[in-house]
Amino acid sequence: MARGTTMTMSFSSLPQTLICIAFLFFSPPPVTAAQYDVVSLGAKADGKSDSSKAFLSAWSSACASSGPATINVPSGSFYIKSAAFVGPCKSSSITFKMGGTLVAPSDYSEIGSSENWIIFRHVSGLNVVGGVLDGQGSGLWECKASGKSCPKGATNLEFSNSENILVSGLSSVNSQMFHIVVNGCQNVKLQGVKVSASGTSPNTDGIHISQSQGVTVLNSKIGTGDDCVSIGPGASNLWIENVACGPGHGISIGSLGKDSQEDGVQNVTVTTATFTGTQNGVRIKSWAKPSTGFARNILFQHAVMNNVQNPIIINQNYCTDDDDCPHESSGVRISDVTYQDIHGTSATEVAVKFDCSSEYPCTGITMEDVKLTYGNRVAEASCENAGGTASGAVQPSSCL
Repeated sequence: MARGTTMTMSFSSLPQTLICIAFLFFSPPPVTAAQYDVVSLGAKADGKSDSSKAFLSAWSSACASSGPATINVPSGSFYIKSAAFVGPCKSSSITFKMGGTLVAPSDYSEIGSSENWIIFRHVSGLNVVGGVLDGQGSGLWECKASGKSCPKGATNLEFSNSENILVSGLSSVNSQMFHIVVNGCQNVKLQGVKVSASGTSPNTDGIHISQSQGVTVLNSKIGTGDDCVSIGPGASNLWIENVACGPGHGISIGSLGKDSQEDGVQNVTVTTATFTGTQNGVRIKSWAKPSTGFARNILFQHAVMNNVQNPIIINQNYCTDDDDCPHESSGVRISDVTYQDIHGTSATEVAVKFDCSSEYPCTGITMEDVKLTYGNRVAEASCENAGGTASGAVQPSSCL
């Protein structure tokens, strides 16, 4: 090259591998999440000292972080009287890394009149990984069983008006009321969740979803005294897969129609679920009174029933024992419900029961490849105000 000549070279003249190496070499380093340890902020892993302030302090710092943040909860038991983690946050990615157990007050009166023990409100971009929530609810269950005047009870964990939430590997035990509630949320994924409570514990639904869109429940094991999963008004676009349910009341849409003006439920898939010794399998339930509610575009598929009292049931005359039951016709419209590849054993002779509204009969019910037995014989089916079709091998014989 002649003296004074300037050498120029474009990226296009370099081999592709060198270009990749160049970009890799000059790329900015990954952002490291800010770390907040609850013990360093005053929490004590003795299960007795109130660590609520330390957890809230960690949340305040993480929420205000300009980048990703991680709250570390090491092994041990941390007593939390109650905690509300509130956004919106500056950080768009906060992780609760839970190695330990959070323990609620053993005296149910301390939080029994609250709706929640632990709640996240107005949060976007949250991961809760691992850990155990112990609601210590047995005292309240005993109070309710005794017939005394008792508080309603608190939910172990609620997500309210939040979005982009991931809960992975969390265990919830002995909640006073519902275990995990998703209300008014978008894009929530619950995976590898374990819920455990006595089969006689009242109102201890495992996962309750209402007024929420885009919720996924995967690979979870739920045993409790009420619904394993309950789906309330305003829920849509739900995917529930590989849930083992029992004990409990099954996977239920409803109860619907308790209010005269009510949002409906639509686009729900429940697939690959196993029910063992439960009161119900897959259920839709509504109150027998006027309502604007509805349930439509529902798919129940690939379910195994093991000694289930009501494997397949629609009950539009639902009422709890402690309420003054209405005796009208349900206004909830139920349509386009498919039962596909459901088999196993029923603990009662009637394994399929459709008790639909006389004013708004169920429409578009589809039964495909259903085989349910009672003892050593084929079970029975019962239909009231229900219309639809059956295809493939369907036992008991369709009464649609």
